Amino acid sequence: MTGTLFGLTFAVAAPFWALMILAHRWSVTARIIGSPLIVAPVLAIYAVLVLPALGVVLPAVTSPTLDGVRDLLGTADGAAAAWAHMVGFDLFVGRWMWLDSRERGVPALVMAPVLLLAILLGPIGLAVHLGVRTRWAPVVPTPVTAPRPLG
Repeated sequence: MTGTLFGLTFAVAAPFWALMILAHRWSVTARIIGSPLIVAPVLAIYAVLVLPALGVVLPAVTSPTLDGVRDLLGTADGAAAAWAHMVGFDLFVGRWMWLDSRERGVPALVMAPVLLLAILLGPIGLAVHLGVRTRWAPVVPTPVTAPRPLG
């Protein structure tokens, strides 16, 4: 079951990444990615992997040592749980990056490789986005004013 969950983890996240990268300006993408619940399937997989092993996981994360974390991640269950953890957080951060880039008007062709970096090397993708976003100020909507009466 662990191998199946491991394989399923990215499979349930990939469609959201595809929407953000390949359909950046599509209105359906905005509706879907607008919800933080897009990470729920990955979080459910993480919970299925971690909750049964909470007795082993909690000591390793509340008083972490290099050997303890290595031993935890050195198992199939530990590696699958760590993968779900990474995929879930990367997707949540990628979602924020996508929303932020839309708010700032960052071109889709600029964001596509940045989002790809976030998928492959999460923290590096985030660091690149933090640099890229400084070039574009947030787009402030123009207030709509009522027409002046004639006279």
